[in-house]
Amino acid sequence: MKKMTATNLHDSLAGESQAHIKYMNFAEKAEQEGYDNVSRLFRAASFSEGVHASRHLVALSGVLSTAENLEGAIGGETFEIEEMYPAYIEVAKMQGESGAQKSMTRAFECEKVHQQLYKLAKEAVDAGRDAEIPAVFVCGHCGFTMHGEAPDKCPLCGAPRSAFREF
Repeated sequence: MKKMTATNLHDSLAGESQAHIKYMNFAEKAEQEGYDNVSRLFRAASFSEGVHASRHLVALSGVLSTAENLEGAIGGETFEIEEMYPAYIEVAKMQGESGAQKSMTRAFECEKVHQQLYKLAKEAVDAGRDAEIPAVFVCGHCGFTMHGEAPDKCPLCGAPRSAFREF
């Protein structure tokens, strides 16, 4: 693929991915404010943007074998843990941006769990079998991820058990 086209696809993937998430959040806000049809419109647009992002990723040959996808996921989580979030958290701290610092610190802690779960899955796939991962629970308030049983309250943000979604 030519460099300019690849760059454009990468930029489009980033933009469509951001729009997908923004529109999901906009839909939730519209629903909270009683605008059910506006919420539905944002959800539809969010789904569409997700489809666009997925197609761009495929066009970039960004979906490989499961083992390769896991290796890439481990690399991404490792970068976030070792480089990205520590630097970003420090900047937010120096600039007195407590909300950003809190959001990024919570994400940083979650990435550690993701990395470990991906490593567990990679070991299994490399051995030619599926990973034996019990139910995975994610806190809908902060993203804390764990397997096994959902706690009575989130150890990261204190949200109640009902905030956890099971996967």
